[in-house]
Amino acid sequence: MDLVIRNARVVDGSGGPSYRADVGLAAGRIAEIRREGEGPRPSGRRTLDAHGLALAPGFIDMHAHSDLALLRDPAHEAKAAQGVTLEVLGQDGLSYAPVDDRTLAEVRTAITGWNGDGSDVTFDWRTVGEYLDRLDRQGIAVNAAYLVPQGTVRALAVGWDDRPATAAELDRMRRLVAEGLGQGAMGMSSGLTYTPGMYASDAELTELCRVVAAYGGYYCPHHRSYGAGALAAYEEVIAVAGRAGCALHLAHAVMNFRVNEGRAPELLALLDSALAAGADITLDTYPYTPGCTTLAALLPSWAGEGGPAAVLARLRDDVTAERIRYALEVEGSDGCHGVPVDWDAVEISGVADPRLEEHVGRTVARTARARGERPWETARRLLIADRLGPTILQHVGHEENVRAIMRHAAHTGGSDGILHGAKPHPRAYGTFPHYLGRYVRELGLLSLEECVAHLTSRPARRLRLPDRGLVRPGHIADLVLFDPESVASGSTFEAPRALPTGIPYVLIAGRFVMEDGRRTDVLAGRAVRRAPTR
Repeated sequence: MDLVIRNARVVDGSGGPSYRADVGLAAGRIAEIRREGEGPRPSGRRTLDAHGLALAPGFIDMHAHSDLALLRDPAHEAKAAQGVTLEVLGQDGLSYAPVDDRTLAEVRTAITGWNGDGSDVTFDWRTVGEYLDRLDRQGIAVNAAYLVPQGTVRALAVGWDDRPATAAELDRMRRLVAEGLGQGAMGMSSGLTYTPGMYASDAELTELCRVVAAYGGYYCPHHRSYGAGALAAYEEVIAVAGRAGCALHLAHAVMNFRVNEGRAPELLALLDSALAAGADITLDTYPYTPGCTTLAALLPSWAGEGGPAAVLARLRDDVTAERIRYALEVEGSDGCHGVPVDWDAVEISGVADPRLEEHVGRTVARTARARGERPWETARRLLIADRLGPTILQHVGHEENVRAIMRHAAHTGGSDGILHGAKPHPRAYGTFPHYLGRYVRELGLLSLEECVAHLTSRPARRLRLPDRGLVRPGHIADLVLFDPESVASGSTFEAPRALPTGIPYVLIAGRFVMEDGRRTDVLAGRAVRRAPTR
């Protein structure tokens, strides 16, 4: 054996009872598991005494926004230190492949608030396959899978116009999705409160999901609403996936805003009904109540038509800007989930222009009061000055909903971690230890074995990865060792980049990426491609 981990409490990812064992690794895989008292102990070139530690499969982050972070920050401690060994990128319908030069420039501007403007990254890819090759060629800290982003596909084939796709454009979108899946993407994502993906009709989405289903992938939508009409939005995507015969994974499946307080049981009843009827559905959540997105995402969809340059032009025009304000503050824009915006709940967490850092950590309403102006004028001025770059925390969640949803049998963990900005959401650095420390040890909401299954084998099944997500002989040795009695998220809203405690060892393919609680220089991650099914 290359390494034998002795005296570990094996929490194997199945959800079954944990047990004491020695685990031997060889050639990047689990070679032997010898339970306590079963016979001679395995030996190896190196041994690690794991007394007091739980050994589990590496955690799988089903909703990550590390698309550029993996390239600009090889250490990637934000995820490696949490025990994450695989992230799923290309989320919410917007990412950087497939693109042409025009679409790439537009997408970079549109999601500056998620990933920065990318000026520090060399964009030497255009296709999904080329992006995955770039990850492998450069070397990355953790493994990465990818979803074809439907909004980017629509921008490439149709543009940023709010209109139905022509037959020729729909054919091109089908081809683009098929090409991405053929090059290794796991499925397709949508951002149905983000332009231009939100301009797609249900019929258009169904046609694209038929392609996803033909390749054995899954559809991962950010729904049309997490506020007013949230249940109808969930019903919509369940129906789309059902018509297409496509597996469905509900992204950050939350029920937010005051209109949904205490309504998680209604969502779970809808989900249970669909599952009972034969639907293939999973979901992910993060264990926090605030959300995180861009300030520009709150604008009404009509304001986004034509792309980022058109948005900025509308913001600069006083008459049009007043229409936007009315949609936001009175009507409840579709970008703000049909709920009139509460500027006291919208906190600036990051800006692209360092000269605007004074706004970070303050709500829009607080800054407006200090300046003696209306909150919309503060938001408008900031959007223009930062070229749509601001990132926000939106304090609109409910703890009882979070707890109810995370207990469901279809649940998996997804950080939705946006790493950009001076004051990012702590979920980016803390989701997985927060599940283990807060919801397992402190609250007892989940057993340790059940929670680990949520974070490992369940997502591995959704991704159709037969040799990941369990501690089993022959499986890839993506593993995490943590102390169940001390594991905790270090990140808070005040110190969002603080690293977790109680996770001393993380291995990818049998190599230490975290050792004695410190990041090594190992870049063992690889692009994980969907297994061919056609």
